[in-house]
Amino acid sequence: MIRFESVAFRYPGAARPALRDVTLTLPEASFTVVYGPSGAGKSTLLRSLNGLVPHFSGGTVSGRIEVAGLDPVRVGPERMCWQVGFVFQDPEAQFVMDRVEDEIAFALENAALPVPEMRERVAEVLDLLGLMELRRRSLASLSGGEKQRVAIAAALALRPGILVLDEPTSQLDPESAEDVLQALTRLNAGAGLTIVLAEHRLERVLSFAHRLIHIPAGGTEVLCGSPRDVLAQTPLVPPVTALGKALGWSPLPVTVAEGQPFARRAAAKLEGARVPVDEHTGGEASGYLQVEALEAGYGTRPVLRGVSLNLVPGEVVVLMGRNGSGKSTLLKALVGLVRPQEGHILLQGHDTRGVPVAELCRQIAYLPQDPNALLFADTVAEELAITLRNHGISTQHAPLAPEELLARLGLSDKADAYPRDLSVGERQRVALAAIMVTRPDVVLLDEPTRGLDYEAKGKLLALIRSWRAQRLAVLLVTHDVELAAAAADRVVMMEDGRIVAEGSAHSILGEDSAHAPRDDSTGAQSFAPQTVQLFPRRGWLTVDEALAHLAVPVNLAAEPPA
Repeated sequence: MIRFESVAFRYPGAARPALRDVTLTLPEASFTVVYGPSGAGKSTLLRSLNGLVPHFSGGTVSGRIEVAGLDPVRVGPERMCWQVGFVFQDPEAQFVMDRVEDEIAFALENAALPVPEMRERVAEVLDLLGLMELRRRSLASLSGGEKQRVAIAAALALRPGILVLDEPTSQLDPESAEDVLQALTRLNAGAGLTIVLAEHRLERVLSFAHRLIHIPAGGTEVLCGSPRDVLAQTPLVPPVTALGKALGWSPLPVTVAEGQPFARRAAAKLEGARVPVDEHTGGEASGYLQVEALEAGYGTRPVLRGVSLNLVPGEVVVLMGRNGSGKSTLLKALVGLVRPQEGHILLQGHDTRGVPVAELCRQIAYLPQDPNALLFADTVAEELAITLRNHGISTQHAPLAPEELLARLGLSDKADAYPRDLSVGERQRVALAAIMVTRPDVVLLDEPTRGLDYEAKGKLLALIRSWRAQRLAVLLVTHDVELAAAAADRVVMMEDGRIVAEGSAHSILGEDSAHAPRDDSTGAQSFAPQTVQLFPRRGWLTVDEALAHLAVPVNLAAEPPA
């Protein structure tokens, strides 16, 4: 049992409370998803469950918190770790050992458990999470999904009754995310484990959730209830629910399975409207940035194998594929952080081999997965000023006014904030502003929606479209299929270091595409947007495309779906 009664919390020196007047109850063995805008207090809420807030963070708490019969504020993390397992947003940040089984045993060793019991518990969680074959593997050699499962196993080794996870799928491809969520579901249903999980991509997790907590910005009331009840009261919802609201579907669907009967009957009223599939794959001979038969990697091990790709002005290219397929390595090669072993990279027709990274970055903006790698200054505004100074540009002569750029990213009120005190999503946007303030000709973004809520993602999408209108070349790496569907002119699929498919967004992400990756166990398409799943063979990728053809709202409330 988890209970909050009128809980408020303020970090040291903060002008506003991170949580205010939170009252909610979560029953034992429930699966709860927490969502809300970036910086609204989701991570603070999670960390209050095991006493990290306030014992690690400092700050002041009022109200009452009860978790498994204990008060985390009074007893602290040392006692709560036996009741609450915690998995952070970046699993690698909590790893301290080199091998899988050593990492899982680490907490048990610190607890001074007898060796036979440690071995029993390690074997138990390895088996529970399907990690037995990986027990002697190096953590560095694992995929993102495997690392996430190891982090969960390490948290479960102490046999807590509650498992708390902060955006556990944010860095995972759709199939790896599904593997992790299925493992959590087995723990919840089979072992009675209480799950509390923060996530921005609701479309991934709502089918598993019993309860939903919405933490709004600005201190308005926290909502806690069934997913359907909570989503009915909030404007930022996954595509299937957005369609349900727009078309008057009742009961309001929160998963694709719930929305499909409504969608079939709405589509049956049409005579076959379909978006024509554009097979255009980009300017093959006119690339501003060209990759030719590239082989590159780390040491003598090639990661990229024969990759050829052109980026042209005024086009958004989305790069997708499983974790470990080589997407991030390709971006690093384009800015000189990974040097070619074979092949060529041409920038405006000139080979970039031997060109310093700093010089390449004058024309190519690169946002890595970890925004912390770009944050050095004491304030958000200074981050942008440093970039301008490094390029020999004064703030007054910036191609993009820093204040305007911060406003477009929803960061105007953070200009004087210390960047590393911000939430992950806010840090992501600060780093994006820092690389874009010089208005480069090419933009490389590696998982830019990590930590972004629906509203912030909408602002990013508007920004990407404005770059396209300004004739910038944009290469976007993402696992977010909904963003890809809305943003992409061209989609490139990678697998095992090679490009295996390339074409328009409709031809690659469409339900009847031969290129769309499928789940080997079910045949389902792991990279299909929700709109495609609802309206197969229509060619619609986004909610806007569907509503353009379903222009007359169809109220099906009086007629329950078959």
